[in-house]
Amino acid sequence: MSDQSGRKDQIERADEEAARAAAAAEEAVDAAAEAEGVADAASESGDERSEAGGAPAEGAAEVEAAVVAESAADEATAAAEKAAQAAEAAAEAPADKRSRKAREAEIAADQAEDAAEEAVAAAETAAPAEDEPRAVPAAETAAPAEDEEAAAPAAAAPATPARPATPAGAPARRPGRPRKPAPGVRVRAQAKFVRTSARKARLVCDHIRGKDVAEARAILAFTPRSAAKAWSKLLESAVANAEHNHELVGEELRIAAVFADEGPTLKRYRPRAMGRATRIRKRTSHLTIELTPKES
Repeated sequence: MSDQSGRKDQIERADEEAARAAAAAEEAVDAAAEAEGVADAASESGDERSEAGGAPAEGAAEVEAAVVAESAADEATAAAEKAAQAAEAAAEAPADKRSRKAREAEIAADQAEDAAEEAVAAAETAAPAEDEPRAVPAAETAAPAEDEEAAAPAAAAPATPARPATPAGAPARRPGRPRKPAPGVRVRAQAKFVRTSARKARLVCDHIRGKDVAEARAILAFTPRSAAKAWSKLLESAVANAEHNHELVGEELRIAAVFADEGPTLKRYRPRAMGRATRIRKRTSHLTIELTPKES
């Protein structure tokens, strides 16, 4: 007796789900038709707004909303067809398979209802407002503006301020011309971590202290010491700094100060007899040259 009542409940439930699926399918079809109509109207409105010279963003927004509404309408139509097929399958299914078909019809009905709601929402979004003012073509608005611009007097335009004229008695400064050096100016160049000892570097720099650039170049060129090459490079760097940064003439400079400071010492070891080791000190130095004009 209980089996018969349970089967009867399953049959009734299957019939209810089939009826709900059929109703959801009809609702989805109606919503799809409404969304398609609204999408067509929104698309036509967007095209008319674009042709009338309205804001491109508004026309593009309406066309995009129409596309969304049309897509929602297609989804609602597909869900309606699926729900209708599930309803028919549940109604025609035998008694022993009606429960499973009822479950499928229930799922299809839910999907059809969701698709119908999305289609209605998309249709409401894409519906063009009836009270919106008609877009005025760009040509109509541009014509009065052109007339107003033509009627405006030329004297109303603000005059561009003229650059002040150079006084007649002031000498014009030519580009690239060396300027007069400021009194007490010093140009500095420094070379760090030079691989020579400070004592050996001082033996060379003592010969060029106080000399002008041309004489210092000659002394360094004929000094038979390895540190002379480092000093010569540093002298050329100092001259380049003076010419580039201070617009001075290299031949008019003299060496105001030159000195060598001790740098870090690299410690190495050499193996010696009887297992002993002797320390090797590889000394470094920091070289500095300061140039100044001969007149100062």
